[in-house]
Amino acid sequence: MSRKSADPEALGSLRNVGPATAADFAALGVTRVSELARADADALYLSLWERTGARPDPCVHDTFAAAIHQAKTGEARDWWSFTAARKARQRAGSFPFPPASPPFAAPRQGL
Repeated sequence: MSRKSADPEALGSLRNVGPATAADFAALGVTRVSELARADADALYLSLWERTGARPDPCVHDTFAAAIHQAKTGEARDWWSFTAARKARQRAGSFPFPPASPPFAAPRQGL
């Protein structure tokens, strides 16, 4: 028996949103499925990185992408079905990297 929310606007109603991902979304100001449907996985991933000051595991991006996909289309896919596309982007150098501003500024050389 599923413990997912019966409220279709609750983030917890989505397949890949458990307590940790719901907490990440809440910290980023996303509290409803309709808000998530307008979100971008890259932007959320970078915002989480900036907010925490630590690089999230890339699988977090996959989870964000899966949740956004379901919010937009209604199709619930496992988060790992988004991994191959993310890994291809990493190999191509197009996966999100943090902006070069605090707290992400590159360490100064010679210090």
